[in-house]
Amino acid sequence: MKSSTLHDAIKNLISELGENPHREGLLKTPQRFIDSMNDLTSGYKEDLDEILRDAFFNENHSEMIVIRDIEFYSLCEHHLLPFYGRCHVGYLPKDKIIGLSKIPRVVDVFARRLQVQERLTNQIGETLSKAIDANGIGVIMEATHLCMTMRGVQKQNSYATTSCMIGNFLEAKTRQEFLSHVYGRSLRG
Repeated sequence: MKSSTLHDAIKNLISELGENPHREGLLKTPQRFIDSMNDLTSGYKEDLDEILRDAFFNENHSEMIVIRDIEFYSLCEHHLLPFYGRCHVGYLPKDKIIGLSKIPRVVDVFARRLQVQERLTNQIGETLSKAIDANGIGVIMEATHLCMTMRGVQKQNSYATTSCMIGNFLEAKTRQEFLSHVYGRSLRG
């Protein structure tokens, strides 16, 4: 859709909502909305191969590596409302490790798309599992969904937790170690 067509559609939406799209405070809103949506869905334009290129290092390390509390923001594909929260990723390396900053980048690539939390969790886990070729991957996501808190059922203190466990993380002992790293201290402060 052309930007001018989208701009006109947003002006029409503002008008349909009962507002005056020519009011001073709303004059730039269509372009701001377009810019915002481009930013919030920038994950479609990202190249995972480029992000993960030169991200791996040969290292004789076989113990669990965990990155906790990776902040993420996404858009619910059903309502186009935000959901946001924390992502926790752990993995058991074989012969290589990944640069720590690459894991949050992968989270952002998939979060910056129209999503459901369940798919988002699996996409992160499956992508990292394939890229790292680890003995196991665990991903846990906790999110507040504005489609639940500010509309619909309006349950302000609710949040959803999803997980993806691959390889050795399916074993009870490994899963328990991962969970103790993630929940060993309070996430909600």
